[in-house]
Amino acid sequence: MTPARPSVPALRIAAVNRAPVRGDGGFVLYWMIAARRTRWNFALQRAVEWCRELGRPLVVLEALRAGYPYASDRLHAFALDGMADNAAAFARAGIRHHPYVEPEAGAGKGLLEALAAGACVVVTDDFPHFFLPRMVEAAGARLPVLLEAVDSNGLLPLRAAPKAFATAYHFRRFLQKKLPEHLYASPAADPLRHLLTAPPVALPPGVERRWPAASPALLRRTPDALAALPIDHAVPLVELRGGAEAGAKVLRAFIGKRLARYGSERNQPEADAASGLSPYLHWGFVSAHQAFDAVARHEGWSPEKLALKPTGAREGWWGMGEDAEAFLDQLVTWRELAFNTAVRLEGYERYEALPAWARASLERHAGDEKELLTFEQLEEGRSYDALWNATQGQLRREGRIHNYLRMIWGKRFLEWTRHPREALEWMLRLNDRWALDGRDPNSVAGIFWCLGRYDRPWAPERPVFGIVRYMSSANTARKIRVKDYVRRYTEP
Repeated sequence: MTPARPSVPALRIAAVNRAPVRGDGGFVLYWMIAARRTRWNFALQRAVEWCRELGRPLVVLEALRAGYPYASDRLHAFALDGMADNAAAFARAGIRHHPYVEPEAGAGKGLLEALAAGACVVVTDDFPHFFLPRMVEAAGARLPVLLEAVDSNGLLPLRAAPKAFATAYHFRRFLQKKLPEHLYASPAADPLRHLLTAPPVALPPGVERRWPAASPALLRRTPDALAALPIDHAVPLVELRGGAEAGAKVLRAFIGKRLARYGSERNQPEADAASGLSPYLHWGFVSAHQAFDAVARHEGWSPEKLALKPTGAREGWWGMGEDAEAFLDQLVTWRELAFNTAVRLEGYERYEALPAWARASLERHAGDEKELLTFEQLEEGRSYDALWNATQGQLRREGRIHNYLRMIWGKRFLEWTRHPREALEWMLRLNDRWALDGRDPNSVAGIFWCLGRYDRPWAPERPVFGIVRYMSSANTARKIRVKDYVRRYTEP
């Protein structure tokens, strides 16, 4: 029993198990784990399609574990903002949404199975990083009904590319050849509009008693509610709020106020021309399709403006203005290259997955003379480099680092650690713990770029770096204005 001619492209739908669709189930279950939004969401749209085909109502499970790596006040609060937005949106649509927050690690065990026991089919998000792929695979083995994972990550379906691409140029050229056929297959801006009206469904017996929905205080992420959770309280909240509503506001502000300066000023930390969207894309509060649509509308663009032949060039193919094309190169080329790597390069997070030339060069210089620092010194921003300390200060204070300065943040680990393998490990640990957009293929890509991935050999060969691209704080300070940045983010 399958929906006829589904509007969600088949290439974006993966059956996780071989269990059947149960026609006598009481509802369709959407297990929301990555695309935490009610709009521009292929997975939610797929769940709605099943509802229409089966004539059943929708139930949405949105859970937040306590025991996931790096769980903290900062990350929990950002996620809870999104849960609160979703709770309000689903309530307005008359849909049963169950926001569950574990009071202790492992307390949510069995919840998905309990809900699936009453479901016809389960739909979830296909996200190729962190613990999510393993969690989904394990769930598929346990569930008695069909579990589908739906890709809502980018403009190009994750599995449209047959291999991992080693450089942005080659991936961009592939995109320019293949993307036009996928641009028309955009998710519905409001998939709930297509849902049949039905009263909110009751959950299976015992579910609400054993796994109660998050309290209003928790969804407001009050200090007492967060303090009661067994998470890392040493990573504090940031001023930035999470959720789809905040993400849409950031997107509107970027398009209306900063896009016109993006091409020329985005690398200047004092210019405030960056999009600010990375945390919202990571948490699934904003869709890549949503951001693309906003830029296209602003530019008065249509697909007829695309260049006829792929060139691999950063500019000119889209047929938009310089600033818009510079932004789309980041949103589409670089971000989706990172996802391509996560899907197609086995062991992409491991040191051994670096390009052979980069790894050989780094190994050759691993024993070069260095001024070693401890992990604690780096985490606390106590190096002898004022600019680097400021980048770490911004990461600790705001959960992010200015896009351009992230490169110098990563490069310097090679000079302060015993081995490039240790440099990689420490970068990932610090980024995943403190960054709102950590634990993401895009973050991993940026960190691995610092060690040579997606790059080429650079002459002359240098101590420590070998032929991996060299960057220094002194050179960076000559290229961009950093005095105010250092002053703002250097902790007293």
